[in-house]
Amino acid sequence: MTEKYADLILRAAQTSKVSSYHLASRIKQEVGPFLSHSSISGKVLGYEALYNFYNIGATSSSEPMGAIINGLKYARDGNGANSQTQTKYLIPWNTKERAITGGGIFIGSSYINIGQDTIYLQKFHVVDNRGGELFWHQYMTNVLAPYSESNIIYKGYVNSNLLDTDMTFVIPIYNNMPELPCKRPSILDKDYIQDNTKVYADVTNTLNIRSGPSTTYETITTVTSKDIMTRIEKGVQNGELWDRVILENGIVGYAFQSYLKELPAVQISQINLSLDKNTINKNETAKLKIEILPEEAKEQKITFSSSNPNIISVDQSGNIFGVSSGEATITAIAENGVKGSITLKVYSKVEEIKLDIENLTLQEGENYNLKATIYPEDATNKNIIFNSENNDIATVDQSGKITAIKEGITKITVTSQDSQNTRDNLNSQDNQNNPIQKNIEVKVIKKLTEDELKFDESLTIQGNIISGFEHNNMTVENIKKYITTIYEIQIENNKGEKIENNQLVGTGSKIKIIKTTQTNNTTETLAEYTVVLYGDVNGDGKINSVDLLVLQRHILEIQTIDEIFQKAGNINKNGRKPTSVDLLLIQRHILGLQIINQRD
Repeated sequence: MTEKYADLILRAAQTSKVSSYHLASRIKQEVGPFLSHSSISGKVLGYEALYNFYNIGATSSSEPMGAIINGLKYARDGNGANSQTQTKYLIPWNTKERAITGGGIFIGSSYINIGQDTIYLQKFHVVDNRGGELFWHQYMTNVLAPYSESNIIYKGYVNSNLLDTDMTFVIPIYNNMPELPCKRPSILDKDYIQDNTKVYADVTNTLNIRSGPSTTYETITTVTSKDIMTRIEKGVQNGELWDRVILENGIVGYAFQSYLKELPAVQISQINLSLDKNTINKNETAKLKIEILPEEAKEQKITFSSSNPNIISVDQSGNIFGVSSGEATITAIAENGVKGSITLKVYSKVEEIKLDIENLTLQEGENYNLKATIYPEDATNKNIIFNSENNDIATVDQSGKITAIKEGITKITVTSQDSQNTRDNLNSQDNQNNPIQKNIEVKVIKKLTEDELKFDESLTIQGNIISGFEHNNMTVENIKKYITTIYEIQIENNKGEKIENNQLVGTGSKIKIIKTTQTNNTTETLAEYTVVLYGDVNGDGKINSVDLLVLQRHILEIQTIDEIFQKAGNINKNGRKPTSVDLLLIQRHILGLQIINQRD
């Protein structure tokens, strides 16, 4: 035979209208998983080239190989069946395909189609679909066959990922059954004593409930830590001790005795948790008030947990600690499963405001969007207020947009709204602190015409921040090519030192537009711009491994870099502080895999 058994079984299922899983499991049950049984060898003396995969008609006999001979007699002529029956079941079964298909037709027509449509009913005929002829029409004598065959079918569905498909289960319901299922015959009464004690699963995760008192028995279900059950029989076996238990859902099984713990006689009926406030500060420790009822049970053990330890942590004494801003529920649970809980908030105070620039020069009519970042990042109240000291010189709206009005100097104040008026039930002295503020100086100069000053359109200018230069040609000479002006151009590095000619211009360098009055030999700075070269976080005008090291030390909070260098390190240009993603982008640039875009 060149075809695989799987192909023959699938075709047989189509012809007989019987599930291929049922046929496969029946074959494995009857002739073994290795398909080497004599009844399908085709080599039994006197019955050569005959096959019986389902042991149909293989009744027991005292003769040597009696059951096999009887099965092969059925394969030969149906034990004297008439021609109509032989034709129906494809008898003789003188090929493996005829035997598999014909036997499938026999199972379908003789059992499944008359109501014995489960393996259980084929062993225990208890349905009245044959004119009242109950109990006698069984397919098999093996009492465990329904269990073993269904187990094979189950594994087939698992391996084929079919457990989520819709299934119909036929389950006989018997009258006058005992309250508890009987024990297996192999489980001895002397190994148990009657019991009626409440116990719980004393495990870290889950406990297996098995069909018998050994790990060799199948797992019926699992229970989790602290789940309560009733021990109906306590094991007194030799060696490992197993108890017979009934779960609250009615399932009866066996659990390893060492993982069961008896509940105390006086049970906790109620746990009340409270605190004199419903909000604590970040990094604050507080002690929960714990009330256990009844009073007699107060010494019993309870276990604490937090719904989110990253917001509020709790130890097993009921001490809580504010980890970060947010809300979490603290739960106390007794060994009998009674719970008490309290939901609390953590308030994270504003500690610092950082602005994307330290000072600003604008021409009349120009705008700049000031970016303010609140620290820590988990601060509860991130609302801020912008204010201009002199609206005649520059105004600012509540989104941070600064508009230059006329020449002069003013101060923009950024104030955190975080104050005692916005915190909920916090009785800390910290509430009396003044709100956090940050100021920048804004200088407004007269509007320069394009004849006086013009920048190349490839550049990006935001206030006095300028970017967009070619990263591989940052010399003073090349930078000046981007600027057309009737005035002098002076460039200083980030240390305030004047640089010229072939020296490199890096992040933090200043481009100054200087007007010199010859009559009195005085100079005036008409405009000033700060250079940002994305990826250059040390200001040397190059993007290399040194920048990787500097930015990495900043991210790890080993050595902080100034705001302008943080801006240059924010390769993503999302306005946030640099992260490991920005490190990766700089590394890809250095390796030539992905060049950093210098334009905003």
